[in-house]
Amino acid sequence: MTSSVPRLVVAAPSSGSGKTTVATGLMAAFASRGLTVSPHKVGPDYIDPGYHALASGRVGRNLDPYLCGTELVGPLFLHGARGCDVAVVEGVMGLFDGAAGEGELASTAQVAKLLRAPVVLVVDASSQARSVAALVHGFASWDPEVRVSGVILNKVASDRHEEMLREALDASGVPVFGVLRRVAQVGTPSRHLGLVPVSERRGDAVDGVAAMASQVREGCDLSALLALARGAPALGGGAWDAAEAVVSSPPPPLPVPDLGGSAPGPPLRPEGPRPQAPDGLKKPVVAVAGGAAFTFSYAEHAELLSAAGADVVVFDPLRDEGLPDGTRGLVLGGGFPEVYGGELSANVPLRKAVSVLAGSGAPIAAECAGLLYLCRELDGQEMCGVLDVSARMTERLTLGYRDAVAVSDSVLAEAGTRMRGHEFHRTVVEPGAGGEAAWGVRVPTRRLEGFVQRGVHASYLHTHWASAPGVARRFVERCRTS
Repeated sequence: MTSSVPRLVVAAPSSGSGKTTVATGLMAAFASRGLTVSPHKVGPDYIDPGYHALASGRVGRNLDPYLCGTELVGPLFLHGARGCDVAVVEGVMGLFDGAAGEGELASTAQVAKLLRAPVVLVVDASSQARSVAALVHGFASWDPEVRVSGVILNKVASDRHEEMLREALDASGVPVFGVLRRVAQVGTPSRHLGLVPVSERRGDAVDGVAAMASQVREGCDLSALLALARGAPALGGGAWDAAEAVVSSPPPPLPVPDLGGSAPGPPLRPEGPRPQAPDGLKKPVVAVAGGAAFTFSYAEHAELLSAAGADVVVFDPLRDEGLPDGTRGLVLGGGFPEVYGGELSANVPLRKAVSVLAGSGAPIAAECAGLLYLCRELDGQEMCGVLDVSARMTERLTLGYRDAVAVSDSVLAEAGTRMRGHEFHRTVVEPGAGGEAAWGVRVPTRRLEGFVQRGVHASYLHTHWASAPGVARRFVERCRTS
């Protein structure tokens, strides 16, 4: 089976070069031409996909070989790109930067190779002239399997500066697809974990995306870029399907190791029609936190929960004073509870409802922000009190991929289940693990992490359930029986 999806990857020599501006502007510019655009982001980033969704009108999706395994990158891409005219994939960091100590794993270059996609390099030209040719030549020739097919020059100061850059690049054989002027740069506000999410600045974000689209339309050759995308070769294999994934038998659990060794690549492949609950049973309601305080989630999680037979209902802990009617399970993803601590604390009825649900033994899966919300307090402000621990902001950023093994049976996994995750936070929880920990983490140091308490699984680790769809099936089954 092969699929022909026009596609291109927007990469850069380093972070801060303008990838997000170009990729988001390109998505919006293509969409304004009447094209259906499929937006993707390399790596575990949750914030950029929000801007991509605003630009394209479709869900922003992540492609992460570390979290999901290389074998899932193509199927997940094809799943997100169903029915689209063109796909735009925004890279992460520099083109060849990946997971620390893992070679090309999880790099933009690796994803471009897996997708057989042409790469457009966004170069910050603000402090160079003829040297740009050497830089582009180096990136274009470093890995022959990575097809650097063109350049977009960013932060160009003047007509004369543009002329010098183009003259230098003429000899490189790499075409210039666009030039964005320094005076016209479009900014998006940032804070301690990167860009401010779309959900927190909806009106301004709409204007910002429109400005990015205008900048790309004026400075880039959209027709040439579209022709480049349409020239991408066919991809083999089929699209990921949530329904297929949840009915596939997961491998048996591994014995719990001593936190040494590395996690194996994740399983299977895998959205299709939402199946009916087995044997005509009523679907259990799984409440999923959303709104400005809980913006970090992968679209595939809700799709897997639905495919496993759940009725997924999104609620906003900043506004809703109760859980959705009939809630049998709760998913609290990542986000910024530290920014909204006062408002979350002030919503006493919801905090009590979450505490009561946890006390009943109902399944609760909490990642990062969800973990903080379940704590006794966050920076001195009362949270749900499900876990008898406190949390506080620090100056230190904890960031990176993690190999992990479940050290306790929980509503998500049996002890011994190996998964890969990602941490991204400036808070600490004291103590950092309960009597029954959620995970044993191998990198960067061996440690126990998180909490398993009755039906609660709470942890700092963000995981991608597409890599282990049995997690969603196990969670929904517990919702039916708890």
